[in-house]
Amino acid sequence: MLDALTVAVAVAALALAAWCGYAAYRDQPTKDWHFIGMAVVSLLALAQLVTGIVQLARGERPEQGMTIFIAYLAGAFLAVPAAGFLSLSERTRWGSVTVAAGAVVLAVLEVRLYDIWGS
Repeated sequence: MLDALTVAVAVAALALAAWCGYAAYRDQPTKDWHFIGMAVVSLLALAQLVTGIVQLARGERPEQGMTIFIAYLAGAFLAVPAAGFLSLSERTRWGSVTVAAGAVVLAVLEVRLYDIWGS
């Protein structure tokens, strides 16, 4: 895995979590700007998914097993979009809390992906 990309995804996810957490603190639902932030974080996660698949196709293998690595890659890619869709159904401050929680989950998944790859 590319360490710089993993760090970028984790930092972007934590920034999104702080932003949406602040919106929840101010009793605001997710707004269009939050969804743009979610799209940026999701694009970074997509880049990581593609990078991981390309590295597996080139014959590189994660230290702790390919199946668990692929499962974590897919989970990392889907964490923020899933939280975003859930926030659409909850148009209160709890929608912002949901996105913040999904972004924190993504940051934790990034740490675990780094550990699984064995970097």
